[in-house]
Amino acid sequence: MKEYDYKTDAWVQWCPGCGNYGVLSALRKALAELKIDPKKLVIVSGIGCSSRIVYYIRGSNVHTVHGRAIPVASGIKLANPGLTVLVAGGDGDILGIGAGHFVALGRRNIDLKVLIHDNAVYGLTKGQAGPTLPSGVKLRAMNYANIHEAVNPLLLALASGYAFIARAFAYHVKELKEIIKEAILHRGSAVVDILQPCVTYNDLMTREWFEKRIYYLESPPNESELLQRMKEVDRIPLGVFYKAEKETFDQKMALMVGKNKDLKT
Repeated sequence: MKEYDYKTDAWVQWCPGCGNYGVLSALRKALAELKIDPKKLVIVSGIGCSSRIVYYIRGSNVHTVHGRAIPVASGIKLANPGLTVLVAGGDGDILGIGAGHFVALGRRNIDLKVLIHDNAVYGLTKGQAGPTLPSGVKLRAMNYANIHEAVNPLLLALASGYAFIARAFAYHVKELKEIIKEAILHRGSAVVDILQPCVTYNDLMTREWFEKRIYYLESPPNESELLQRMKEVDRIPLGVFYKAEKETFDQKMALMVGKNKDLKT
């Protein structure tokens, strides 16, 4: 399979320079290198600029309602475990209105991969503060500085029970591709928080702003360093933070059904 095998005829409707282009390119390359059959690929998105990605990749993709991509994807994966099922959405979609579903996925450990397009704003609705925007920051479309504390996607994923947790940068396509591949291959719930500039509404967290702060982990931090790395804000670590082999939801269900089989008969 080649990258172009996953392209569609749809016109890509993102602003020039948007970080979503990097995510799209990295995801296509990852799918090609893993040789995932488009007929066995499902990408589910919610609402937002990033959620249009389902139109640009060949697969049986679903553009669902705001914040509900994870439960829809969960049903698809449990109904047909042979599919590769991904969730794509912005930080507002997944960590705002969809936060409860994000937590539930970690607790259940269903074999889904969540890609968070994290630009810290609601770009589609003109630049309101997103869940990951730091408190006290005022961007160009806001009348006042953000008064909410930011959600840390990595800490929330760890507390929820995700089996694979990583962070990447949208403009580093090669490195992002490798992290997405690793997430897809890891059995269980996986999340990749993808930092990306919103070139229209986020005039602070630009490509230059990120490039001055990001650095790559050489390997996943050990247990004593994990929380410290996830909390860093002045310098921003990228890479795989955590991965663990855990019993998945379908394995637990199969075991429970087997144990109760005699009771039913």
